[in-house]
Amino acid sequence: MLIDKSGICIEFAALQAEHIDGVAEIERSSFKDPWSRAAFERELENPVAVYVVALYCGRVIAYGGLWHILDEGHITNIDVSKEFRGKGVGDALVGRLLEMASGMGMRRFTLEVRVSNSVARSLYEKHGFVCAGIRRGYYQDGEDAAIYWTEDPDAVDN
Repeated sequence: MLIDKSGICIEFAALQAEHIDGVAEIERSSFKDPWSRAAFERELENPVAVYVVALYCGRVIAYGGLWHILDEGHITNIDVSKEFRGKGVGDALVGRLLEMASGMGMRRFTLEVRVSNSVARSLYEKHGFVCAGIRRGYYQDGEDAAIYWTEDPDAVDN
């Protein structure tokens, strides 16, 4: 649970069917090429998908997801509603997602992010992610993606 500056709690929960409309709304308002509502519905049935939502007064204000592949987590998407950006919600969400994933046995994590998205890149770097390369023309509009990796230093066998 995260307490915002006004003292109101933000709760984290596993993605459920009743959260899909809120997730899809945030997705559409944020991305040039958003995932469809149906894509998020399919993630509910995907056995390797792990999704978390942040709820403020019962309303979805952020979400994040990853795919669990062997001992790795591939972060598929993270987004925060525009009105809640800059308040620590994204930071807390990434922390919660990585904590859950580590508890499920994931030891390494990867993701792609637009090279122009400096806010997201800074957030991932804060959580130990390091840029390991560039995927040229990765996005539909031709923008490159920065490839990030990190390991869970507390979970890797020495």
